Amino acid sequence: MSKDRFPLSRRRFLAGSAILTGSYCLPGVLNSVWAAGSDAPEKTEIRVGFIPLTDCAPVVMAALKGFDKKHGITLIPSKEASWAAVRDKLTSGELDAAHVLYGMLYGLQLGVAGPQHQMANLMTLNNNGQAITLSNQLKAMKVTDAASLKQAVAAKPAGTFTFAHTFPTSTHAMWLYYWLANAGINPFEDVRTVVVPPPQMVMNMKIGNMSGYCVGEPWNQRAIRDNIGFTATTTQQIW
Repeated sequence: MSKDRFPLSRRRFLAGSAILTGSYCLPGVLNSVWAAGSDAPEKTEIRVGFIPLTDCAPVVMAALKGFDKKHGITLIPSKEASWAAVRDKLTSGELDAAHVLYGMLYGLQLGVAGPQHQMANLMTLNNNGQAITLSNQLKAMKVTDAASLKQAVAAKPAGTFTFAHTFPTSTHAMWLYYWLANAGINPFEDVRTVVVPPPQMVMNMKIGNMSGYCVGEPWNQRAIRDNIGFTATTTQQIW
């Protein structure tokens, strides 16, 4: 084979490779590649749903104080009527993000209590801060805790007492069921359980629609302030 046909020697090949490699690492080349991308957010307005609860404060205050502006976005808080409304608007795309129940997140991921939808947990807003509130009518019957509630329930026909939580896959439902069951009360047979949006808990107890509920603050303290109920236990006392 003629040497003239392939005049590129090993030395010249390595030298050429070094030149090519060096040019790829030049700042000017890197900058031109970087300029093809962007640090700008994909959306400049982010609609964030929330329910009036104490733990919605980070979302609301971030918008009010303008903490979002330094990231090049505008948070638009959207007050919702119920957790079911939050679920529906998240899955339909009407909301970009939301302050949600921890259990709802996994429920949607698994297709439980709603259509299956890919979800992502970006941050935790609250640890505990929930409670179980019982009505003053129960207090008048000498009910002060789970054990005395068991006696009151046993003395009445099944389903006499109604207790509320916030959503089928909510931690409030889990806490309420666990607390009742631990006292020997079957939450699915001995009492009636219903779903009620957090802001409607106090009013429903006031008009006698239920004997107790499990919810986040401030709705437990509101029952005390309105003199219609008392805190039987807090969630950090349950587990």
